[in-house]
Amino acid sequence: MKKPLKKTLSIILSVMMLLSLSAVAFAADADYTIVSPYADVIWEGENAWGAYKGSLHSHTTYSDADIDLATMVKEYYNQDYDFLANADHGITGKAWNKAQTFLPLYAYQKLLGNKVAHLTDDEFVGITTGTYAKADGTARRGGMTCVVGANELNNLTLTKSHVNGYFLPEGVGDGFGGRENGYELAIAFVEKAGGLSHINHPGDFLESSSNIDEVSDKENVAFFGDLLLRYDSCLGIEVFNENNSVTPYDRILWDNLLMYCLPYGKNVIGFSNTDAHRTEDIDTSFSVFMMEENTVENIKETMQTGAFFAVTRRLKANDIIGPEKEIDARNTDIPYPVFTKVAVDGHTVSIKAENADTIQWIADGRVIASSDITNGEFTLDLDSIEGAEDFTYIRAELFGKGGICLTQALTIDDGSAPLNYSAPTGFAAIIKNFIYLIKSSLIWTIAVELTRL
Repeated sequence: MKKPLKKTLSIILSVMMLLSLSAVAFAADADYTIVSPYADVIWEGENAWGAYKGSLHSHTTYSDADIDLATMVKEYYNQDYDFLANADHGITGKAWNKAQTFLPLYAYQKLLGNKVAHLTDDEFVGITTGTYAKADGTARRGGMTCVVGANELNNLTLTKSHVNGYFLPEGVGDGFGGRENGYELAIAFVEKAGGLSHINHPGDFLESSSNIDEVSDKENVAFFGDLLLRYDSCLGIEVFNENNSVTPYDRILWDNLLMYCLPYGKNVIGFSNTDAHRTEDIDTSFSVFMMEENTVENIKETMQTGAFFAVTRRLKANDIIGPEKEIDARNTDIPYPVFTKVAVDGHTVSIKAENADTIQWIADGRVIASSDITNGEFTLDLDSIEGAEDFTYIRAELFGKGGICLTQALTIDDGSAPLNYSAPTGFAAIIKNFIYLIKSSLIWTIAVELTRL
């Protein structure tokens, strides 16, 4: 009777050893690669790329701003911006020395006494070459690149479902009114025209400044995520907009969208723009593009690759991913934090930074590491973090007295094929479209607003 028992125990132990060895072998095979949007950037040396400051979203008196085009462009130039896209509401931007399209909707600007003016030809040449004299008399390192073809679409909507279209042909998009409570019409319009787009200030649409839970609501995340998955030309969302008074939690929404879209192979680019309507708005939120040269072609490519950083000078506190205290350095001389190097080596990411006090790393919506960065350098070793092989992405944030600076998402590639995304079809799609047609009507929107009042 003892021999069968010993034999049974021997078999059980052998099976357990085999399972254990299999688990070890599987763990060894479960490798991953960190895919960085900054992989091609040359950070140092004779051929080092430049760091170019710019905004892709600004306004003038051609639509609803308080400042005319000529004055606005000159102020960006005085504040050492390297590129600018003027994106007036429903008006596709032309070169700064040309009169922009006039829409009767904005005739009230003249009634208010606001002037409408563009640059002279000489001013345009001076600003784009860097030879125009700055107001303070200091020199510039080069000209400011004029990015034409930008338009903030859905200009007639009461709800803030705004989309910025880029690289649109001249006149295409002029007077585009859009629909209430939806972005798809504008995104599809830009894609058909051969342009690129991103979703503007989603927190304004969600009214999340008064309820942080809105940016993590599953229906809201799916609403934006499905748009991004359906349209390749829609690159991402604004994570910072102007002073972030109505968009303080949009980078939390960004984390949720990254987790939603990356399994399908779609990265979500985080944009940062001034959305300036006054000159005081220029030193608020902007981007730093890493490029070989400051050209429109490189700006377009960098928008798609994500080889840039998002910066804001002001952000409210929150207890999910910070900051712990509100940061506000608008219109001061305090230098903003910025990355000067992001390098990947195996499972480690090394960074260099300027004007930063602390750095934190976020993976799948939570902070996984944080540290002082007084010496300007930090290396994250993912092998030291439990469960890192299951992350979909990591990203870094710098905090300093002069603001906040974010990297784009560095994605984690485990070698598996991305999921196939398919939009709803059949009866479900018919019902969904029917509901959208009702909610996108002006009558519905007015009724909702009256009910809320």
